[in-house]
Amino acid sequence: MTQKELNNQRLAVEAKQKELQFFTRRHFLKESAMGFGALALGSLLGSCGNNMGMASSPVFDAAHPLAPRMPFFPAKARSIIYLHMAGAPSQLELFDYKPELAKLNGQDCPPSLLEGKKFAFIRGVPKMLGPQANFKQHGKSGLWVSDYLPHFSTIVDDVSIIKSVTTDQFNHAPAQLLMHTGSARLGRPSIGSWVTYGLGTENQNLPGFVVLTSGGNNPDAGKSVWGSGFLPSVYQGVQCRSEGDPVLFINDPQGIDRDLRKASIDAINKVNQEQYKEFNDPEILSRISQYEMAYKMQISIPEVMNINDEPEYIREMYGAQPGKGSFANNVLLARKLVEKGVRFVQLFDWGWDTHGTSADGAVDIGLINKCRQVDKAMTALILDLKQRGLLDETLVVWGGEFGRTPMQENRDGKEMPFKGRDHHAEAFSMWMAGGGIKGGTTYGETDEIGYSIASGKTEAFDIQATILNQLGFDHEKFTYEFQGRPFRLTDVSGKVITDILA
Repeated sequence: MTQKELNNQRLAVEAKQKELQFFTRRHFLKESAMGFGALALGSLLGSCGNNMGMASSPVFDAAHPLAPRMPFFPAKARSIIYLHMAGAPSQLELFDYKPELAKLNGQDCPPSLLEGKKFAFIRGVPKMLGPQANFKQHGKSGLWVSDYLPHFSTIVDDVSIIKSVTTDQFNHAPAQLLMHTGSARLGRPSIGSWVTYGLGTENQNLPGFVVLTSGGNNPDAGKSVWGSGFLPSVYQGVQCRSEGDPVLFINDPQGIDRDLRKASIDAINKVNQEQYKEFNDPEILSRISQYEMAYKMQISIPEVMNINDEPEYIREMYGAQPGKGSFANNVLLARKLVEKGVRFVQLFDWGWDTHGTSADGAVDIGLINKCRQVDKAMTALILDLKQRGLLDETLVVWGGEFGRTPMQENRDGKEMPFKGRDHHAEAFSMWMAGGGIKGGTTYGETDEIGYSIASGKTEAFDIQATILNQLGFDHEKFTYEFQGRPFRLTDVSGKVITDILA
């Protein structure tokens, strides 16, 4: 071979190497074995989007992922409003009346409550801490509620208080993840994502899953608690704001009008459609849907997120003030959203961590202040839904990620400057209302000092199973194929809390 031929061969090899740099795995699968590789990949990806675990389930349409779909069986609830108090409220000052604990106030904690147990901050021998609130029975049902929640005590006949919730997580982030995704680790879809995946949304101009935050911070687990995990990203929660623009970048940039924005989106989605035809990746269809939803939201979201159009007496009822990023504003917005057909509205209110390191974190000062911020609004939500005929079809859920200890927190054997309680995974309270829930009831109970569950043990999976049940889903069969096996929100656990159902 001559030198010229060798040079030509070398140049040909170099050209082929450059070509291979742009040769993707999808191209390889498509071109190899007459395209059977791409066919197998498309089948695999398609199975991830189409299997909901029951032959009678509606067919999932990747091109219209938010289209309304029927559940497995007739539902009691059409939508969910989930009020999460991030930081974990003290059940011993709100719903779980323990007169025996009051008798132990100031005494050394018995060793039996400490041996073999893990706490976030308690070290040494803490003192027992009696209830700081005064309790009374309210309503025809006689449910016990503390004077920290004077407004809520007037609606106890419409709610069911679950006093026996427990978890295996005593740090905020993993406990919040467990409560909202069914796993203490990152990567699982949130309950709102599961719901919108299963049911779609009734209003195609609004997201199916909306998130509102208050208290000055996001929850400790961050935005993962409203993420879509391995579900298509179109099902993740859309975070809105109750002050300023409801969604960032919702307005057209300077020099861009609505017609030009629509033309831009159409051009982008035409490219996306070509990509989908080539790769058969359902996530491309999610991207198309998100562009189209963003365009629709420019008109619909500012309208529905405006509380100025609510009558003055309604704003006063909630304690809402236009222009402020408050819990009260968010609760009023939640009612407006479900009224407009949004499937799942998730409210996170930060600041419920009561360790006693400061007045704001004390169970006799800070907790009272937090209760004042939510009591009127959450009570108004139940009354307002009821007067509009929406309570029967809207399930309202309230709670934190774990409870608080019956002993006062100490660190390095020293008491905190204010009265506080440490994280407690073994017992806490939640409540539900509407959506087929039996009002004026309690479920489960703790021991005489509120330390452990005495009856009716309830896990996060049971809360999730009950929510799905009210929406018409069998939580054991509502699955999604991922990495070769079916996943479900409740993992391998969970039971419906039938005793609280109407």
